[in-house]
Amino acid sequence: MPDYLDDLRLAHVLADAADAATMDRFKAIDLKVETKPDMTPVSEADKAAEELIRGQLQRARPRDAVLGEEYGVEGTGPRRWVVDPIDGTKNYVRGVPVWATLISLMEAGEGGFQPVVGVVSAPALGRRWWAAQGHGAFTGRSLSKATRLHVSRVGKLADASFAYSSLGGWEEQGRLNGFLDLTREVWRTRAYGDFWPYMMVAEGSVDFCAEPELSLWDMAANAIVVTEAGGTFTGLDGRPGPHSGNAAASNGLLHDELLGYLNRRY
Repeated sequence: MPDYLDDLRLAHVLADAADAATMDRFKAIDLKVETKPDMTPVSEADKAAEELIRGQLQRARPRDAVLGEEYGVEGTGPRRWVVDPIDGTKNYVRGVPVWATLISLMEAGEGGFQPVVGVVSAPALGRRWWAAQGHGAFTGRSLSKATRLHVSRVGKLADASFAYSSLGGWEEQGRLNGFLDLTREVWRTRAYGDFWPYMMVAEGSVDFCAEPELSLWDMAANAIVVTEAGGTFTGLDGRPGPHSGNAAASNGLLHDELLGYLNRRY
């Protein structure tokens, strides 16, 4: 089985470059922000970070395909890098430090493309998380200064901490009542948003999280970090991996109950 460690090291190099670019423009008073056709914001920093990552991948991995939020897919083949240059752009443009660059390598397999490497870098928080298939998940300042991650062992809803991003999408999908029922059963709820709840699941500080509408670049890196930390990452339909257009991540012990509540429609 490939060890993917060279790819992981490259992903860290890519994240270092993206961190420098995004932090240089964070809270800049002249930051340019546009609205995309789906009515979500995109900043000049999003575009610059993705261009930077694509350029380095073209030099280091010219045979690999690249899929990014801002510029779509380039190339074909069994290996595909998936990039979200700034996950949490709305936070970024308002000066909220909860945003990250998400970089994942996906490989073709029996069930389609699956993430085998992931790096989640949140420079404004001073945090980074990463994983490679078969090697576990870690957080730290660098590959050599890292702490291994493991999900929690909380096995009862009444003791569980549940994180999410917002309420809007749940209502649009007719899942709001099940979502609210779940919030009444757990010990604690918090809307940390975007990538952060998934990293908290991997760290064991949150027991499960979910979002009703996502794109592949929002999920690929998060998925490998959660699963390599011993957790479970599926769509709301229970399909493993980041392919369902939504996500549920947990310590594994509470996953069936999580999906049960979020699939209630009445």
